[in-house]
Amino acid sequence: MPPLNNYNGNNCGDIICSLSTQSPLSPTDVSQAVGGAAGGTAGSSGGKPRFSCPHYAQKMLLNLNALRLDSRFCDVEIKVGDATSVHAHRAVLSASSAYFEAMFRPELGLSEGKQKTVTLHSIRADILELLVEFIYTGQMEIEQSNVQELLAAADMLQVPEVVDGCCEYLCRELHSSNALGILRFAEAHNCRQLAEVAANFVHSNFPKVALEDELLDIPHTLLVKVIASEALRVDSEYQVFNAALRWIRHDVVPRRQYVFEILSHVRIALVPVGLIDQAIAECRDVSLKIALRSVRKDLTSRRGQLVPLRVCPRVCAKKSIYVIGGSRRERSTGWTPTDWIFESVIKYDIFRHEWIESAPMEIGRILPGVAALGGKIYVIGGERGSQILANGEVYDTQNNNWEPMAPMNVPRCEFGLCTLGGTLYAMGGWIGEDIGGSIECYDPMKNAWRMVGDLPEPKFSMGVVSFEGLIYIVGGCNTHSRYLTDLISYNPVTHEWTKLARMQTARCQMGVAILDRHLYVVGGNSSQQEVLRTVERYSFDEDKWSMVSPMTVRRSSPAVAAADGLLYVAGGDQPCEINFYRAQITIASFECYNPITDQWKVCPDLPTSRSEAGAVVV
Repeated sequence: MPPLNNYNGNNCGDIICSLSTQSPLSPTDVSQAVGGAAGGTAGSSGGKPRFSCPHYAQKMLLNLNALRLDSRFCDVEIKVGDATSVHAHRAVLSASSAYFEAMFRPELGLSEGKQKTVTLHSIRADILELLVEFIYTGQMEIEQSNVQELLAAADMLQVPEVVDGCCEYLCRELHSSNALGILRFAEAHNCRQLAEVAANFVHSNFPKVALEDELLDIPHTLLVKVIASEALRVDSEYQVFNAALRWIRHDVVPRRQYVFEILSHVRIALVPVGLIDQAIAECRDVSLKIALRSVRKDLTSRRGQLVPLRVCPRVCAKKSIYVIGGSRRERSTGWTPTDWIFESVIKYDIFRHEWIESAPMEIGRILPGVAALGGKIYVIGGERGSQILANGEVYDTQNNNWEPMAPMNVPRCEFGLCTLGGTLYAMGGWIGEDIGGSIECYDPMKNAWRMVGDLPEPKFSMGVVSFEGLIYIVGGCNTHSRYLTDLISYNPVTHEWTKLARMQTARCQMGVAILDRHLYVVGGNSSQQEVLRTVERYSFDEDKWSMVSPMTVRRSSPAVAAADGLLYVAGGDQPCEINFYRAQITIASFECYNPITDQWKVCPDLPTSRSEAGAVVV
């Protein structure tokens, strides 16, 4: 018989050693010697020498695979389909797969145990080849095109290492467009860890997941399971209500039988009646419209027969507005630049309608950058007295404590800060004696900032938000004008800038927030040197600005946030005449805007007047 070309019969690497013993080794001794020290050196255990070669197992795999590829000593042929077959060794397959071990075990008496050719059904030929290659080499390529078939086949053949590898791949590929499909797939194959990760992703990103087409094809049992969860991280219960209706309307005839069951898991009492009326008006199916009217009547009459009336917001729902830092200037105080800079943090519970004190920051700041990322609040930069800050702090809402974070490369105040793609972007701002134009990015995993580019022109006192992969910058001041109408967008991937429709009113020191696919710009100072009441909003879909009802009071530098379908505006500055001197004083006024009714409603005042603060919803 000719020698095997790829067979490696040499000793393990360059290791040469001998074992001496006074008597022959027993089988137990041999087992101990083979499985001994991993360092490739001789040692002793109870006076008996041991030796381990770290390369031996890999060499054996390589040689066994070479034998397989040359069809040498193969004693079984695995067939799939009509033409494809794979030759292998029963012992190797059985050592790697409990499925094959049971198939080939003689005492079980299965016919496959004696057959030279075994046929497998429900497995593609290329998938079988990949699995057999893994069994012999411990390596394989997992790709988007084969991962689901690989996982299903590995699950059937009981190769847990491949199942784990496929699950890790799918965890990395989770996206709002595929999370529900991966969740269904994981549950079907009893991949508990993958199912848990996918479910957590769905819960944490439900507003985005609910807009994907994948939602429309899930069974009603999975929809109920998802929307019943306390872990849904939603901005408003209306997002859950809308997702439920979207699923029903997609195939309304067979699905309308589930209307009351599904809506019983929606906290209808937290959905504005106006939005329910809007859904009824847009409904084209008569039976569904009648059902929705019944739910509305049950809700408004407070009978509670169809939907529960006393409900609490979901545990993970965004329900608190944090107002952070800022300053206070009032008529009765002898104010100095540092006396009334706040370290304090207050939060407003939008369901209980009350203000609560939270743990204070280590450093008081005015005009800081504030953003929420990963359930934590980042407060960065700002000004304290005459010092512009680069440092920052991170607030853990669960533990109610602050931790320091890496400082920015450039100290900034009145700058833009937003989150995008799991990172923070800081741009522009007042940087001392000049206007800044640089952009830097913060990676929370590395706790590090890096410079990533520059604004088209230096700016400060502008509004900055992120929406669907782009960063939007509106208004503010530059070297030529103190009041701008500009709106531009920035793509962090391509580094492209795009000019968009201009605001109707030039302004700076305004508040900004996103609500229902609109960018709201609130108050601020205008080119006529007046503090504004006006509010305008930009439609991302239409590239168009429109005015909405003005606030009840004028304010510049307010704290603005959107939550539960409403726009909240807290504090700010108002002009005041003191001894014939025009000054700015802080206010405690707090109000919210309802885009459905186009009306403002007065809310409980801030505990103390405050301006130049940041606001974020968690």
